[in-house]
Amino acid sequence: MAERPLDAIHIRDLMLRCIVGVYPEERRAKQDVAVNITLYADLSTACRSDRLEDTVDYKAIKKKVVAEVEASECLLLEHLTERVAAICLGEPKVQRVKVLIEKPGALRFARTVAVEIVRERPAAGAALPCSGKKQN
Repeated sequence: MAERPLDAIHIRDLMLRCIVGVYPEERRAKQDVAVNITLYADLSTACRSDRLEDTVDYKAIKKKVVAEVEASECLLLEHLTERVAAICLGEPKVQRVKVLIEKPGALRFARTVAVEIVRERPAAGAALPCSGKKQN
């Protein structure tokens, strides 16, 4: 029997502020970023039971992402995106995550610049990436 495809929970346009960038002018004050997350999990039990404990607690994930992003001082948007993905994969029911972070105004004449990554739950015993708060 074929494996059932994973279901998706979307967190769209989470508007946050953080230090991100390599240039001195980018590191003086917090900048706007828009975080978009798609959490992939098997939601079939929750669909039948209607119980919070059978699904992904996306509010708890959102709180962790907000705390991480707003405290971060990453040089690269890529690194920040990886850190958000690691938080999401810290939820045991999440099997895969897609994270897209936009940095509006990063390029002249462009509405935004974005980095998008897809990560899957690591094999048993493997460490999750990006364990530190601040890395320069």
